[in-house]
Parts: sequence; C-alpha cells; structure tokens
Amino acid sequence: MGWCRDRYPPLRVLVADDSVLLREGLVRVLVEAGHEVVGAFPNADLLLERLVDLAPDLVVLDVRMPPTFRDEGVRAAIRARQLLPGVGILLLSQYVEVAYAQDLLSSGTGGIGYLLKDRVASLDELKDAIERIASGGTVLDPEVVAQLIGRRHDPLERLTPRESEVITLMAEGRTNAAIAAQLVIGTGAVEKNVTSIFQKLGLDDSGSDHRRVLAVLAWLQR
Repeated sequence: MGWCRDRYPPLRVLVADDSVLLREGLVRVLVEAGHEVVGAFPNADLLLERLVDLAPDLVVLDVRMPPTFRDEGVRAAIRARQLLPGVGILLLSQYVEVAYAQDLLSSGTGGIGYLLKDRVASLDELKDAIERIASGGTVLDPEVVAQLIGRRHDPLERLTPRESEVITLMAEGRTNAAIAAQLVIGTGAVEKNVTSIFQKLGLDDSGSDHRRVLAVLAWLQR
C-alpha cells in the first residue's frame, strides 16, 4: 500500500455508504486527495461481492448500513480483512460508538482507522488518516479516544498534564515523532513521557506503534 501525489502512488479505494450524497461526496474528496476510487456501493454486501476482483488497497465503510443499520460496516470490515488480509480499513460513523472501534481493533493488526464523518470534510484530516492507515498504523478519532480516557480514573490521575497529552496522542495512533511535532517538544522528551506512562499504567512497551496503541486501549477499556 502507498500514499498519493508526489510521495507515493495513489491508492485503489472501495467505498460503501447507503447515502448517495455522502457516498458521492466521499468519492469526490478521495479523488481530490489523489486516489483512484475503483468502486462505490450503497451497501456492504455489494462491496464484499466485488472486493477480491477489484483488489483495493483501502476500503472505506459507513458503520451503519442496510438492512439493519447497526454494525454492517464493522462486520464487512472484518470479513474484508479475511478475504484480503493486507487491505486497509477506514470506518466512518456519524456518532462515537466505542464498542465498534473495539471490534475493529480486536484483530491485533494495523492499517485500521475509525473516524467520525465530520473529519472527512477536511481534506487534510482525511489525507493524514489515510497516510497512517496505508503505513500500517492505527487511526482513532480523538472523540473516541476522549470517551475511552474519560471512563478511567485511578492510575490515569497520576499522570502529569504533559503525560495526559502524550497518552491521548498515543491512543490516536501517533508515533513519537508525530507527538513531538504536535506538542512542539523534542523526541527524547516524548520517549521519557511514554516510558513514564507505561510504568504508571503497568504496561509493557512492545516497541510497535500499533501494538502500543492496542495496549493503551486494552487498559483503558478494562
């Protein structure tokens, strides 16, 4: 999988959303970002039927689609990973639905994103998310992260204000370098904060960006 424009070749993308306006708008944004939309479908079943033949690099799915408007997109994403193990997954939702994010992340593999639909209105937000997914990373909407962190107390209360900022960005799938740039501090300072966070939460740092996100989320959800 690769990125678009000058840095990487464009991605082949499949889209599924039951709303014609939202589907066409998403296609337009993806094309504007430099990607090739090889298929756009009104439901998850049609997307899965064509998945293997069209061989996309990335699949973008609405969480709720016909017939039940509950979790069709999540189940289709899991099935897509079974059919094409290397395909990137980006789930879009109108609302924060933490349980669906947990289902999507349960496979333990990277190249996965879960964003609120409002984020795709910003080309920069979408490009950043797809870049990280295409690189095998995990992208969680900040609102999802905020809800997960808001559920926890105890050891989280021991974190310094800076460590709280760092863990929030970690849970969004940011690398140490990206966190340093966001907070305008050195990478070494981020590494010290990460080490302190893992010590306070009783977690082992595996060294893998995706696995450390899963570790943080697993602790927050328990």
